[in-house]
Amino acid sequence: MAKKLFDGVIHFRKEDFEKNKEFFQGLKDGQKPHTFYIGCSDSRIVPNLITKTLPGELFVVRNIANIVPPYDINDGTYKCTASALEYAVKYLEVKNILVCGHSNCGGLKALFYDEEKLNELPFVKKWLELVGDIKEALKDIKDIKLREWEAEQLNIVKQLENLLTYPFVKERVESGKLKLIGWYYVIENAKVYNYNFETKEFELIN
Repeated sequence: MAKKLFDGVIHFRKEDFEKNKEFFQGLKDGQKPHTFYIGCSDSRIVPNLITKTLPGELFVVRNIANIVPPYDINDGTYKCTASALEYAVKYLEVKNILVCGHSNCGGLKALFYDEEKLNELPFVKKWLELVGDIKEALKDIKDIKLREWEAEQLNIVKQLENLLTYPFVKERVESGKLKLIGWYYVIENAKVYNYNFETKEFELIN
């Protein structure tokens, strides 16, 4: 399957790049994205495809279950998502932060694995400690599909709340310079639900 990747590069340069050479050359001196996209690493989710955006419009970080660790500058660990967030907000001065979760999220499924299975994924297990309260809140739901639906949407709301623990995010949101957006994307029908902060519900984007 590696050949597919190499063939893709050749096709991109010969076709897409040549047809849009002026556009790509215009990107050479820097970027000015309007949105910081925080999404899941799931291979089925393609941010630019969903949003119909071009190179240079989205600054993107992706991880297991689209998680934003709460603000803590002193815990001594490396900060991948936090450093991307800081760069996007303070240096690139994005206008929006979009947290995009999705249906059939493997990361949130793993949250409910038994201990033995989770121990086989020690890094994932540690990462999912950040959303342990979601597991606790939904532990009594027996319907697995319903539990998944609830977990995936609760997780988006939690990450929006975590974003506001960062002082530089909170200040810009309160001053109207930055907008937080939460989306729930359903893989099988391409429907996207937007989180309404007033009603605290996800509403279909139509």
